[in-house]
Amino acid sequence: MDRFELLDAARNAVSDRGVAYGNVRDNHERIAVMWTALLGVSISAPQVAMMMAALKLARLAATPDHQDSWIDLAGYAATGSECLEGEDDGME
Repeated sequence: MDRFELLDAARNAVSDRGVAYGNVRDNHERIAVMWTALLGVSISAPQVAMMMAALKLARLAATPDHQDSWIDLAGYAATGSECLEGEDDGME
């Protein structure tokens, strides 16, 4: 899979998940609220995307040929960027 095919696959994955889970920022905000409650530290929507990207990197360290993780990593970069809209915490 070349880089353009991977980005197309990531676009499709993000779109599919949007249908299943709703607006990406709303979904990441829900996750952030839950993680904040569980961890006792404030988590933002962009940080959710960063942590999910870190999860994918950890998995890729063990299985670098797992194409789905590369696709998901690109998707989390895109959703993290989208979650920055309206953020005022210096994450930009």
